[in-house]
Amino acid sequence: TTRPMVADPRVREAMNIARLGAEIEALGPVNLAALDELNTSRERKGFLDSQSEDLNQAIGTLEDAIRRIDRETREQLQDTYNNVNRQFGILFPQLFGGGEARLILTGEEILDSGVQVIAQPPGKRNASIHLLSGGEKALTATSLVFALFQLNPAPFCLLDEVDAPLDDANTDRFCRMVREMSGETQFLFISHNKITMEMANQLIGITMPEPGISRVVAVDIAEAVGLAAAGAPAMAA
Repeated sequence: TTRPMVADPRVREAMNIARLGAEIEALGPVNLAALDELNTSRERKGFLDSQSEDLNQAIGTLEDAIRRIDRETREQLQDTYNNVNRQFGILFPQLFGGGEARLILTGEEILDSGVQVIAQPPGKRNASIHLLSGGEKALTATSLVFALFQLNPAPFCLLDEVDAPLDDANTDRFCRMVREMSGETQFLFISHNKITMEMANQLIGITMPEPGISRVVAVDIAEAVGLAAAGAPAMAA
């Protein structure tokens, strides 16, 4: 149906007043604390906005630090890998009397990549270290450790029967390299090999004069040689 038009302005005004009154009444009682609640909510929103901004700034700072650390770590790791790989390629043929060896990254991203050792002793084809004999593995590992020492020499190096699987020729090359590196690093090694013992400046042995009783015997090679030289004429006489 079409709503009838009211011509009288006073009647129309009265109807509008009645309609507005009904709408106001429908709103219910006025909440006099609404302004206080609004101010409290605004203050709370301002506090949360400030906290959110601080968190976003902290996240940005942390992400920048992570990117910088990754970049610097990647550069340092790549430089270390290149230097060690180069020294490894130099020391390996010195210990083996020939051949070649290198390190290979197994992934594209150096931070997540592994390292594979490829070694080729004299007279053998190029192969992974897992296919080498016990002595060849020992020499390859020794050359890799010594390559790391060339990068950052340590004051001490402890070798525990590294020469056990080596023959005399390889032991002699191993001892020669230890002598060359002993200028910067003090070597402590455990060995039963007479060739290795001959290069020591001091020998410390463990004996068992009686069952269950151990005794430490120390010999200074230089002092022993001096005593032997001093006693030689008397013995000859």
